[in-house]
Amino acid sequence: MDRVPRKQRDAPIPCCGCSHLAPLPLLAGVIRYVALLVTLLGTWFIVRTYFDHRGKAISLRSWLGAIEKPISQQPPRHKCGNRKSCPQNYFAFKIISGAANVVGPSICFDDAILMSTVRNNIGRGLNIALVNGTSGQLLTADTFDMYSGDINKLDSYLRRVKHGTIVLVASYDDAATKMNNKVRALFEELGSSHVKKLGFRDNWVFLGAKGLKSKSPFEEHIKNDKLTNKYSGWPELLEIEGCVHRKMD
Repeated sequence: MDRVPRKQRDAPIPCCGCSHLAPLPLLAGVIRYVALLVTLLGTWFIVRTYFDHRGKAISLRSWLGAIEKPISQQPPRHKCGNRKSCPQNYFAFKIISGAANVVGPSICFDDAILMSTVRNNIGRGLNIALVNGTSGQLLTADTFDMYSGDINKLDSYLRRVKHGTIVLVASYDDAATKMNNKVRALFEELGSSHVKKLGFRDNWVFLGAKGLKSKSPFEEHIKNDKLTNKYSGWPELLEIEGCVHRKMD
């Protein structure tokens, strides 16, 4: 029996087709590293594109290449929700009459709601707010039942109005059943042009002042007419808004 030389006996046994096995662990590590890098980059890209530097969300349409319209700026809010702002030394106001005998009136002055259903200080008849013409501060807010109330209370109330006081009036349900000529004359002194024509269930909104030298431009009146009424037995509500000059001492 031939003896195998020692060098040949200790030599490694060749493995056909196994030369590629050595680098496999290294290749797998590279693949895992690349996959991790791609995941991190993808996550960063999504977060970066979803939130811009102002924190505003970007819609899916922009991801797909659609052109987004710029978000229009919100229109400025004016006092009392009016359509425009008032110049310096003017007070903003809005007066809304009641609707039939269901929806109550509202009076806003210098961005403060003086009378409304929410404030629980309105009632059937005439709703009247008196405001200091210089400071704009509310002096008093009262309601007068013009259907079954005492007209003398309204008469005394109007006679006590001081010079320079702004008077805001909104009708609700019925504004004139108890009206008499003395009270009409007192409203005319405040600048009203329509109070003399005010009748049963008419709607009326008015802003005047004690000491006016001419008729007020802030007044609306609509007759109760079954042919034109918006509601059953009542005309549509009225609304006026504008700017009234501050009384300068």
